[in-house]
Amino acid sequence: MSDLGQFIHLKKEILVRIIKAFLSDDFTRKARLIPYDMRPKGMEVPYRCCVYKERAIIKDRAIAGLGFPIEEDDETVSLSDYATWALERTQISDKNLTVLQTACKGCATNRIYVTDLCQGCVARPCQSACKFGAISISDSKSVIDDSKCKKCQKCVGVCPYKAITKISVPCEDSCPVGAIKKDETGFASIDYDKCINCGKCVTACPFCAVHERSQIVDILKAIKSDKKVIAMIAPSIAGQFNANIYQLKNAIIKSGFDDVYEVAQGADITAKNEAEEFVERMKAVNEKESDWLTEWANVGGYGEQESQDDDEKLHTFMTTSCCAGYNQLVKKHLQEIKPFVSDTKTPLYYTAEIVKKEYTECITVFVSPCVAKRAEAFGNPNVDYVMNYEELEALFTAKEIKIEECKEQKYTVEASKQARNFGISGGVAESIKATLQDENAVKPFIINGLNKDSIKQLKKYATCGECDQGCNLIEVMCCEGGCIGGNATLKNKKNAKKLIDELAENSDDISKI
Repeated sequence: MSDLGQFIHLKKEILVRIIKAFLSDDFTRKARLIPYDMRPKGMEVPYRCCVYKERAIIKDRAIAGLGFPIEEDDETVSLSDYATWALERTQISDKNLTVLQTACKGCATNRIYVTDLCQGCVARPCQSACKFGAISISDSKSVIDDSKCKKCQKCVGVCPYKAITKISVPCEDSCPVGAIKKDETGFASIDYDKCINCGKCVTACPFCAVHERSQIVDILKAIKSDKKVIAMIAPSIAGQFNANIYQLKNAIIKSGFDDVYEVAQGADITAKNEAEEFVERMKAVNEKESDWLTEWANVGGYGEQESQDDDEKLHTFMTTSCCAGYNQLVKKHLQEIKPFVSDTKTPLYYTAEIVKKEYTECITVFVSPCVAKRAEAFGNPNVDYVMNYEELEALFTAKEIKIEECKEQKYTVEASKQARNFGISGGVAESIKATLQDENAVKPFIINGLNKDSIKQLKKYATCGECDQGCNLIEVMCCEGGCIGGNATLKNKKNAKKLIDELAENSDDISKI
């Protein structure tokens, strides 16, 4: 089993035990015993130095599984108390991530480091390559002054002995907005004012120290209530289980939900609305360009046109608005690109609106591949809870539901092939092209994963008002590969894409929907 597979297995086991404890006749007691049941006295511990350290980390993971922040735990509170508070909870928090300091290794500082492989060569290419004067020679060895080093890594690239390396902190390196850093204790800490809930730190940490705060207990309480509970499944789910989405619907209903909707149904609405908006925006661009050219000609065509106010600038491209992580980026860090972002709502927005109209007073649960959707759902009164794919798999396991053995159950509304491809990078742009009569009107540019470089790229486009190579539609996906690369996915991207492609090929074109 791979390291990632081990982490997924460990998190799943804890979630399964929480669910089974809830379904038992003594939730609080069973919850308290989770660390002891998983690491009984005398067993050989697989990860840490001793059984007590393992139990402490399992307890922290269980706290997150019960929906609480681990940072606020003072180690004296029992899991039975957390279970009781979870039962009493009536509101969820907008802080969706939490860090286990017991699991965090407090990695070495992120810096450029000269190893013992340095030969003190006469050419000294590292010193020549450094533009900041950060490298000196001492005792015939290169030495880096951390106060001057800008971590440009030019020295890393030119060293003929590969003696200079970058010491990485995986969670910090993965975060595109610098929202996770060491605090004064030396352990990772999340700045929620900066955090865009992309979930990259969850995936990157090799110790699985960053967790989503689960809403599984809240969802189980809703299922146990007298209200109807409706699941809304994201398009990328088609690539996550060893069964098709029709068997999956049956399995979800068996697990306690009253009905299941494809969010791809809302994606068809998003595609059509976004296509209409795109046409209107490009029409406005063409009209304004025509007015400017006429004015320029009337004054003799000499000199440059006067600079335009921000409100008058040509918005020569539009970006999609489906990705919750990207929308958080715009809101918190990239306000300058906001005028270029589509005003069309997300597939989840439209699907939840439909569900609430068809099932009044119901409770809606979005089944999602990423933590960013928790942030989107928090601001949408039509979405009550979010469950990720790991939690759904744990629910099936706890209830002993074998999806591959479930009979197929059709959806009331079938989504298009393009909508079912929304979870794959390039899928949103393709759906807009397929919706328009003139597909050539769309010249897409795909941002396949947000990182520091792609954010700089978007900032440049926003500043100059145009995209490279004359592109007029920018699709932005926070995760590489699209939603199939989300932090809570179960299969690798290649296998997930194959399964989604098979479903899409057997679905109607959007023009027939």
